[in-house]
Parts: sequence; structure tokens; C-alpha cells
Amino acid sequence: KFCGGATRQGFIFNRKSKQTLIMAATDLIIKLHSIVLDPKYKTVLSIIKGFRNGAVYGAKIRFPHALVMTFLFHEGTFREKMTNILKMTYTHSRNLAYFVFIYKTLMALLSKFSGHEERIHSFIAGIVGGYLIFGDDSGVNYQIVLYLFSRIMIGLIKTLTKKGQPSPLGGLQEKGTVIYPFFAALVWGIVMYLFRWEKSSLQPSLTKSMVYLYEDSNKWNSLRNWIWQAN
Repeated sequence: KFCGGATRQGFIFNRKSKQTLIMAATDLIIKLHSIVLDPKYKTVLSIIKGFRNGAVYGAKIRFPHALVMTFLFHEGTFREKMTNILKMTYTHSRNLAYFVFIYKTLMALLSKFSGHEERIHSFIAGIVGGYLIFGDDSGVNYQIVLYLFSRIMIGLIKTLTKKGQPSPLGGLQEKGTVIYPFFAALVWGIVMYLFRWEKSSLQPSLTKSMVYLYEDSNKWNSLRNWIWQAN
């Protein structure tokens, strides 16, 4: 009887404990929900979410790229290749998350000190974040900076055109214009010249891709590696 009573008491106690935990968890979720929707926490929460989004986007963008490039152009065991892929993915994800965090934090601080957001604030925050996070000359950082450089050149040209400033390449992104074909021809002419005569000047991953396309296609010694293998 004693054991049976103890068992019943334990059952009742466990049941009450679970109910207490469920109620506490529900209250916590309600409180967190109210905090998330409270305007006075919006700045801090947007910084935290920006950090999270940077980490997620960095991983999503880098992993498939690193996967393809590593298995196509890098030597080593499967484990070494996967380690390299995960390392590059982590670096891209971390750096983008840190940059978003620094940028949004500085934007909030500058706006608070000035009383409102000014156009120069984004430039200042970008410079500081770019120097602190992407100033390290690593392979991943170099690729990101080169990607952005090509995009901002187009963006600056389009901005000048919108503001009425004369630009010889103002319509290069507009379909049907005479300018774009010449722009494309110039870009390909320069990159092929550099690859042929100044290969060391090009970015390493671009060089590897071009070697595969234009040099490895000159090498074979059997039907098998003419059809299947690179050389």
C-alpha cells in the first residue's frame, strides 16, 4: 500500500510539474512575443536579426559554390575537400554576419547622434565594416570584394545617368542599346588578354576556371581522357 501510495503521489507530482512547465513556457513565449513587437526594442532586434540573416545567407550562397569549385578544381581526399568546403562556408557566413551587425549598429548610433539618418552614414558604416571584416586578404573575402566591385561600377554608372550626368556607358544594362555589345566585347577582350599574357594578375579561382576551359582542353593522350577526363 505504501508503495502504491508513493507511486500515485509521484504520478500526481509529475503531472503537476509538467503542467507548471507548460504554463511557464507559455508565459515566456507570450512575453517574448510582446518584446519582439515592442517598438522600443526594434533597433536592437533588427541588428540581431541582421546578424542571423547574414549568417544564413552567407552559408546558402557559399556552400553550393564551394562544393562545385572544390570538387572540380581542387586535389585531395574526400575528407580534405569537405573540410575545405565547410571552412569556406563558415568564413563567408561569419564574415557576412559580422559585417551586417557592425553596419546596422553604426547606422543606429550615427542616426541617434545626428538626430536623423544622413546619406553619408551608410558610406561611413560600410567603410568601417569593410575594413574590419573584409580587410583581411583571404580567398573568400577577395572573391566577395571583387564581386561587389563589378556591381558598384555598374551601379555608379547608372546613378550618374539618372542624375543627368554624361556617361559613355550609361545604357550598358538596357536591352537593345548599341553600347552594351561593345562593353561586353571590351570586357572579354581584356580578360582573355590578361589570361594569355598576364595570368598572375587574375583572381586565382577565375584563373583555375579559365585553365580548365582553354588549356586543359589542349591535353589528352587517349579517347577516354579526350571525352571524360580534363587531361
